[in-house]
Amino acid sequence: MVLLGVARGDTDDDAEFMADRIAAMRIFADSEGKMNLALGAAGGAMLVISQFTLLADTSHGRRPSFMDAAQPDEARRLYQYFIGLVRRAGFRVEEGEFGGKMEVDLVNDGPVTIILDSRMR
Repeated sequence: MVLLGVARGDTDDDAEFMADRIAAMRIFADSEGKMNLALGAAGGAMLVISQFTLLADTSHGRRPSFMDAAQPDEARRLYQYFIGLVRRAGFRVEEGEFGGKMEVDLVNDGPVTIILDSRMR
């Protein structure tokens, strides 16, 4: 599952970096139980959910600010661009409803959550 937050100023280059990095990241267990396989080698698919709340700024007060999140039209464009990149790379991708209120179940296989930020290259 990819929770994808699009920030103000993100570009096609950021989406390309994230699609490539996520698809190639060796985070799935091999036959010895080590995180050593990428998505394709593990025979996996990707569920991509738009998640602007990842851009929450909680440094002031008690109410999060979402000013760092991209405007909806640009965020939707980059979200769809990211999904298209991953599909063109040959992966099966399911997607959430952009901007929709959804209930998504996640079974986390182990205590692993990885945060990627295209600005931290």
